[in-house]
Amino acid sequence: MQSIDVYSYQCGVMDAFSEVVSAGVKRIALSHPCDTAEERDRYLPFAEQLCKHYGNVLYLENEGLVTDLFPLSLNKGKFNMVFAHKPEDLTLYRELSQRKKELVEKNLYFGEARRRLAFDFGRLLSYSEEAIERLVRQNQEKE
Repeated sequence: MQSIDVYSYQCGVMDAFSEVVSAGVKRIALSHPCDTAEERDRYLPFAEQLCKHYGNVLYLENEGLVTDLFPLSLNKGKFNMVFAHKPEDLTLYRELSQRKKELVEKNLYFGEARRRLAFDFGRLLSYSEEAIERLVRQNQEKE
């Protein structure tokens, strides 16, 4: 079996996500998280080319939105790219990040507010309600 280098694999993932975002199957899609901005930015020329090809928009994430949807280590302190077809979906993503910051600052990030944030993030990723519920329930690495 022929091996695939990491750079080519990541580019293939971004291409697939860009296509489904452009087709309206997903509202937003995330690249794989990177440990550093430099690592993420290695993919930027290719990501920009994909956005031009598919008519998508791109947002560079420098903090990683951590919710109960995904394990803590997947997004905390990570850098990735967010792909969307509609700019307003990127706005919604940034608003989710801001809402979390405000909840944490006011010591209100618990209970229903915390659950709602995870579910709103999942919906923006175009996950079904059942998938969101399962991911939150199965996540054993919450912050």
